Amino acid sequence: MPIALIAFVGLGCFAAGYALYARFLERAVGIDDRRVTPACELEDGHDFVPTRAAILVPQHLAAISAAGPIVGPIMACLWFGWAPVLAWIVLGNIFLGAPHDFQALFASVRHRARSMAQVIRDNVSPRGQVLFLLFIWFSLNYVTIAFTDLTASTFSDLHGEGTGPGVASSSVMYLVLAVILGVCLKREMPLWLAGAIFLPILAVVIWAGPHLPMTPPAFVGDPGRFWGLAILAYCYLASVLPLWLLLQPRGFLGGWFLYGALGIGVLGIVAGGFRVQYPAFVGWSHAVKGHVEPLVPIFFITVACGACSGFHGMVCGGTTSRQIARESDIRPVAYGGMLLEGVVALISLATVMMLAKSDPLLAGAPNPDTIYATGLARFAGALAGIDPKVALSFGLLAFATFIFDTLDVGTRLGRYIFQELTGMEGNSGMHAATLATLALPAYAIVTMPGGAWKTFWPLFGASNQLVAALSLLGIGTWLYRSGRNYWIALLPMGFLLTMTVWSLGLQAWWAVTAPEPSYVLGGLAAILILLALAIVGETVQVVRRPEAALPETA
Repeated sequence: MPIALIAFVGLGCFAAGYALYARFLERAVGIDDRRVTPACELEDGHDFVPTRAAILVPQHLAAISAAGPIVGPIMACLWFGWAPVLAWIVLGNIFLGAPHDFQALFASVRHRARSMAQVIRDNVSPRGQVLFLLFIWFSLNYVTIAFTDLTASTFSDLHGEGTGPGVASSSVMYLVLAVILGVCLKREMPLWLAGAIFLPILAVVIWAGPHLPMTPPAFVGDPGRFWGLAILAYCYLASVLPLWLLLQPRGFLGGWFLYGALGIGVLGIVAGGFRVQYPAFVGWSHAVKGHVEPLVPIFFITVACGACSGFHGMVCGGTTSRQIARESDIRPVAYGGMLLEGVVALISLATVMMLAKSDPLLAGAPNPDTIYATGLARFAGALAGIDPKVALSFGLLAFATFIFDTLDVGTRLGRYIFQELTGMEGNSGMHAATLATLALPAYAIVTMPGGAWKTFWPLFGASNQLVAALSLLGIGTWLYRSGRNYWIALLPMGFLLTMTVWSLGLQAWWAVTAPEPSYVLGGLAAILILLALAIVGETVQVVRRPEAALPETA
């Protein structure tokens, strides 16, 4: 069967969901372009800036896209087969992931561009807000551990592909290039001129990396541990340096990587004539060291951001809600943006579907970054006959760039939350909160180099989708109290809450009953469960009060 045919079916379903279900959501919540949005009401040219949807969609997509929709679908496909992954990517995006993003952005706009934590504070309680912030902070630790260790494994060439040192070199040059771009933009270089200069240099960086491999000196010991700690040092800098110096220019360059990877993936699938070779269904369970993981619920949280991501709500309630010029733009920006991330997941799935079970890439413990980069290189080769070595370097650097998107934003967000919870202020508070946010990831990298990401990936997927469930719980409470259709939030919330808490419970049990028990891992999973149940209990108490109903929030 041609992979292009399956891709067309998936894209067609996304188009139908956008045309039909997204329209239903607009009617259900009462989208009204006559209302003045916070971006227009509070316009200041800095934080609140009304922005056309055509500009805001790619900006929002670059902010929400990370490595989750790449790693998750690849891992789930390897364990369970491509058919269930395809079904969950399509249905999960249309009925859970995109609706979550749509409702999160709508709720933030109607709450004067406040965050999801503030929405919960306004509609549940201040205690609910604190519990929610604690939950997010612990979840961000799992994000940092999983993605830092995954990137370090790639840089140190843990799996023996011979590409790691070249990717490390390209990545370091890429980050230095971002800092130089930031300085130029700060000195008012026009954006078009910056693109004309720095994007060709970026192409040179991709080409030069394999020719200038970067290997840690022998005296530092384990290269995976070295690169893991080096990446955490980058996270520290990204959290404390001014936005204009690193995050914003890196986001500009990373956005072009995203668009390039999307274009190469879609066009390569269509033009390459690739056929499905991997089995549609592998089995109802997946055996790992010490236990067996059942398809339900582990499958759902393994796909993770490929179907639904709770952290998108943080972006929706952060920068994006402050740029919505009219409420009807919420559909293309939030619902459409999540569907575009679903396309990233479909491309990732295709990189496994084209492989036979006997393919050398799948021997031993398959590495998702290599599978993705190799697939992207094949798609690029089908389009223009690009040098396979350069194409592979592009794919691996694109993968690393997706991860940098997550790590730098996630660390800064963790720092903000820790400061809000503890009251730390000033420069000393900023540095102390960043160090506290990176303490557990540093411990995991030092004690489990090369294997931490596999251990923490299920916790990352479960906590991420549980954030979405808790956000929908807060949104559903607001919709209920303001007399709207609250089932559009509570039905997906119920499914996500069930699957994620079930998964976390299993992981806690497996961690403490393993031949080599991990009480830290089991304890952290238990903490997430308790925090989530506490938020649910707090919400139930609020809804049962006689004064639960409230006028519609502006």
